[in-house]
Amino acid sequence: MEFKFKMEYSKDILLGLYQTMVRIRLAEESLVEAIKSGEIKTPAHLYSGEEAIATGICTNLTKEDYIFGNHRSHGHYLAKGGDMGAMIAEIYCKETGCSKGRGGSMHLIDPENGIMGIVPIVAGTISLAMGASLASSIRKDNRITVSFFGDGATGEGVLYESMNFAALKKLPIIFACENNLYSTHLPIKEIRVNENISESAMPFGIQCYRIDGNDVLQVYEIFKKAKQICLEGNGPVFIEFLTYRLRGHVGPDDNIQGTHTDIRPKWEIEEWLRKDPIKRLELYIYKQNLATEVEIENIRYLVNLEVKKATDLALSSNFPNPSELEHYVYR
Repeated sequence: MEFKFKMEYSKDILLGLYQTMVRIRLAEESLVEAIKSGEIKTPAHLYSGEEAIATGICTNLTKEDYIFGNHRSHGHYLAKGGDMGAMIAEIYCKETGCSKGRGGSMHLIDPENGIMGIVPIVAGTISLAMGASLASSIRKDNRITVSFFGDGATGEGVLYESMNFAALKKLPIIFACENNLYSTHLPIKEIRVNENISESAMPFGIQCYRIDGNDVLQVYEIFKKAKQICLEGNGPVFIEFLTYRLRGHVGPDDNIQGTHTDIRPKWEIEEWLRKDPIKRLELYIYKQNLATEVEIENIRYLVNLEVKKATDLALSSNFPNPSELEHYVYR
């Protein structure tokens, strides 16, 4: 997909984008062996391969802006400023986790950084995001709300109800559809007549875009434009990001009935590996002569230290006390 960059990027911006993507990737990959061994018991949907979307979007957001996520939201959490140690501890179900070890991988939250809720129910947070944007509109607080959801969520009616209401009230919400081409294990061509999801927003008069979700600079620019549309009172905006998960739907691989045969064709996986968003940005940085290999390796070294520290915290923390089972429960 052709796209001409309209912006000039400083070294600080490019390395910042790179570091955020690397933080997400290395944090995700650090979980693989613990998932396979059973040490991590909560279902974990890894974000590896889709880092450019969360990074390009959240870099454009303020701490006060809101995001709502889904089952595959480790990347959203980290890109928006969530604490890595609290996230990994939560994935290990430890009491030092962001949900006190009670939620696991799919229930991350950090209101202080605008991470208002990550819930595994398909399309479950779309209406919540719409409600938050309505509140922002009423308060006139200039907050932007981002609703992250996958292509599978486009089969749920709540998306269309929310788009209709958001368009009617011109709410400052951006619907961010991360289309990784598979709804669980069904390829998109088997569940949609029209594979262009962005066109779903057109009947509501919503400005929509369909872009390469593995190009962090394209994501950055389109989202910056979308945010301005919302700030000017002309929202909502719908963006479909074409991307691909490098790991399984849940866990490291797509095990089907105990086998290790991935449902996706080998050629397809190899094609998308060549579109790895981190490698693409790294090559761009080198071509622009904005960083040396030593600088890039230093970023990875520091991130690895951060991941190790976060993992050590998780492993040394306690599980929640069974006597506190009913704590933090709303009645």
